[in-house]
Amino acid sequence: MRLRPILAACLLSTALFSTGLLSSANAYEHGWTIPADTGVVGVEQAQLDPAWWVERQTEPDRVILDAQAIAAQNAKLMQLDRSMHDLDALPSSLERARVAGWIEGLSKRPTRTLYDERGEVVPAADLDSIVDNANLAAVPATQATRFGLVVHRAALRSFPTRTRVFSSNDDHDIDRFQESGLFPGDPVAIVHESRDGNWFFIVNTRYAAWIEKQYVAEGSRDAVLGYGRKTPFRIVTGARATTVYTPEEPGVSEVQLDMGVRVPVLADWPVGTAVNGQHGYTSHVIQLPVRNDDGSLRFAPALLPRREPTAEAPLALTPRNLIQQGFKFLGERYGWGHSYNARDCSGFVSEIYRSMGVQLPRNTSDQAVSPALNRIAFAEKDSHAKRMAVVRELQVGDLVYIPGHVMMVIDRIDGEPYVIHDTTGLSFAGPDGGIVRARTNGVTVSPLTPLLFNGKTSFVDRITNIQRIRP
Repeated sequence: MRLRPILAACLLSTALFSTGLLSSANAYEHGWTIPADTGVVGVEQAQLDPAWWVERQTEPDRVILDAQAIAAQNAKLMQLDRSMHDLDALPSSLERARVAGWIEGLSKRPTRTLYDERGEVVPAADLDSIVDNANLAAVPATQATRFGLVVHRAALRSFPTRTRVFSSNDDHDIDRFQESGLFPGDPVAIVHESRDGNWFFIVNTRYAAWIEKQYVAEGSRDAVLGYGRKTPFRIVTGARATTVYTPEEPGVSEVQLDMGVRVPVLADWPVGTAVNGQHGYTSHVIQLPVRNDDGSLRFAPALLPRREPTAEAPLALTPRNLIQQGFKFLGERYGWGHSYNARDCSGFVSEIYRSMGVQLPRNTSDQAVSPALNRIAFAEKDSHAKRMAVVRELQVGDLVYIPGHVMMVIDRIDGEPYVIHDTTGLSFAGPDGGIVRARTNGVTVSPLTPLLFNGKTSFVDRITNIQRIRP
């Protein structure tokens, strides 16, 4: 199958196993050391505390872009970036060519050998069955445009199947059918159904893929698209927040809301009136979408405890908030395509910025070249000196891209940029010039310049683009 750019991403960027050696002089031209208590080049234990980085800022609360500027940038993104889908602009009916194009753009039959969870080759007949379940021939000449809201964090898949497949017989992490994830309240256009009737092919603002029907409630255009505009609201500012348990309304019981998810507040809920059997004064009374047994949409009140990390508006886009939001994921396991109830490199930076109201494309390949952002592009022939001149001027929040990977800058120390990123691992030169592999497999802090792609090529020399979300 075609390896999606989002996700070719963090794995390829960190498939850094040694293929060569560097001289000790070159490896340590900046005096890098590997602290014994972290095992990661240039990173001390103190630097794993966000306060350490915030205290270094001369203006930690400087607003980089205000709400008006962010809204303008988001509008520009929707207008100019072809990876985005404007659901509001979809017509009342869809032609077959458009729907088939979405499906065929994703669900191509794999041509390479794939392995199952036991490490055995996936039989061709099984792949044929999976592809057949996409039911492409059943796409009608025209169809009414349908809409729905996601009711639970859910996986987006290349094909309508839960079957996990891998590129090698010893890989059990990187499921090649895993694409991304959606969250409660995310709006979608429902454009097709699988042959077995268990999956929808949906189009979301940032992605088009397969999702299990049980996680989508179908409603009117106005109800679906209007949900995300309701006020007042709360926005999740922690890595995640969870509604309270309730047996009375299972559809809103212990619902996980990830960073940046926005939910309406029922401000007029009568004080003292129970919410699903519980007094609401210790919580925010919010409204969540629920899927009825027939698949239709309804809304239900839920309690979001006041202890949960939320705010009444997006956080200000400041150096302090960029650093603190990134560190809220520190140590979380790497999750290819939002698997493992986690996220990957592009999902990680997207959710940091989403908590401040900033929208980004989903894929690293689209993020890196988005015309809506303040982009610095590099050509393969650009010299190391030219790259370093830019690298030494990086600022907090800048996004640095190498093929398939993205890192967010958290500061510079003596001109050396440090980044936080979600990665399967790091490679760098050891004291003897040999290559050290740190299998971090999660959200990681590291300096940028000593990182190596293959023992010979530095990350700096692999940079394709830098995106700056600032004026």
